[in-house]
Amino acid sequence: MAKTRLEVRGRTTVITGAASGMGADVARELDRRGARLALLDRNADGLESLRADLSGTGHTTHVVDLTDDAAVFALAAEIEASHPHVQALITCAGSSMLGNLDQLTMDEMRWLMDVNLWGTVNVTKALLPALRREPAAHITHLVSIYGLAAPAGRIPYAMSKFAVRGFTEALRHELEGTTVTVGAIYPAGVKTGIILHGRYAAAIDPAVAQRAAAAQASMYHTEPTDAANTIVEATVRRRPRAMIGREAGLVDVLTRVTPTRYWAAMRRPLRDAIDTTTPIA
Repeated sequence: MAKTRLEVRGRTTVITGAASGMGADVARELDRRGARLALLDRNADGLESLRADLSGTGHTTHVVDLTDDAAVFALAAEIEASHPHVQALITCAGSSMLGNLDQLTMDEMRWLMDVNLWGTVNVTKALLPALRREPAAHITHLVSIYGLAAPAGRIPYAMSKFAVRGFTEALRHELEGTTVTVGAIYPAGVKTGIILHGRYAAAIDPAVAQRAAAAQASMYHTEPTDAANTIVEATVRRRPRAMIGREAGLVDVLTRVTPTRYWAAMRRPLRDAIDTTTPIA
């Protein structure tokens, strides 16, 4: 049986990480379609700048640190009070972390897991009761191409994204037969600059880290507006899975065909992007 499409106009979508990057572009696309938005981020200035850029009415902004569980659950009640019909949640908040295991500290890896994984889990759990009250609702989690394949030099990021993937798929199965559907988005490389503004292990020379980040960014080809349209369409159509970028589809096939040898094909293209040890000449 085909799933009921979401009616966007006049109904609310909650977006995390909305102040910049993919979250901001998704907000602009939904605003263009007439949605009401609850925009979440820890960057208050970024949220206000985005709201000023939107043409619709009824939007609200909420400054929150997604690593603070108590704040997230308190915020859910605030959102429900302002938005009686929350029909979609899109989790765009996240960060990156450069460095190999020898360079990373346990605290650095835990921080990224708190942001990427637990910041996705807590907001989903907090808003699920509101989503359940709608006749049709959808949860969209942004995962990553690195939730399909785990490259060297990205251990904490890959760990967090594989975990988000597992959470998303298990929740999808848990909510089968309800009015709430769940989907995962796997972007390959969107030109948002996230990698250039992400964190890196304190043990890495900053110049070396910037070189690696720039090499990674040079591999990103998808325009943010195109990615935002894909994310919104996947949400509206309540799709369980969507790829962004040609590379995502290729990696998806590669990991299915050769689940233990895919790194042989990925190593060379990623060589400069994972090099956080060679000194700057």
